[in-house]
Amino acid sequence: MKSFHSYVLGVAGGSGSGKTTVIKKILEKVGGENAIIVQHDWYYKHNPNLSFSQRSQLNYDHPDALETSLMISHLTDLINGKETMVPQYDFSNHLRTSEMQRIKPHEIIIVDGILIFTDEELRKLMDLKIFVDADSDHRFIRRMERDIKERGRTRESVVNQYLETVKPMHDLFVESSKRYADIIIPHGGKNSVAINLFIAKIESVLAEKRGIRNEV
Repeated sequence: MKSFHSYVLGVAGGSGSGKTTVIKKILEKVGGENAIIVQHDWYYKHNPNLSFSQRSQLNYDHPDALETSLMISHLTDLINGKETMVPQYDFSNHLRTSEMQRIKPHEIIIVDGILIFTDEELRKLMDLKIFVDADSDHRFIRRMERDIKERGRTRESVVNQYLETVKPMHDLFVESSKRYADIIIPHGGKNSVAINLFIAKIESVLAEKRGIRNEV
């Protein structure tokens, strides 16, 4: 019997580019029972030694804000068929929560995050790298709506963060990481032609993996 080995799909792109829409469409096609999502956002560093005001001033759009080495360790376990416990992050307080989430291995692992292509070791774990591209105005509007609704931010704080860190870090790190992508999807989650093409690829990988298992 061959050892378990997941197919790892990296989905990157600017904040508000439509990554979530793309991932939802992947799950609709391949089935939630066959895939698990691992979010880079879970791995923001824990800074309980800092006050809330100090934590609020940190640059969360820089690669150094994330404990990517821990994510790599957890992904490696999942790829090799081992369960793992992943951290959970409270965006309203800028801290990890006391709870951990248990994740079991799946045939497909979807790695989600704006900065996942900036780390070479993390990229090497991915079988297919997809960059979701979208107009900057559309990305900003989506980010504002998400941060106000889901993360308890004010409109003013979202605008200030965007101007001070989000846009500069996007230009410096996210946009430049696009060169590592195997597939670039223009127009975000609305590009059904491109989405259907790479979903067909994923489905063929699943079929091949299942065929190999049935033969051994």
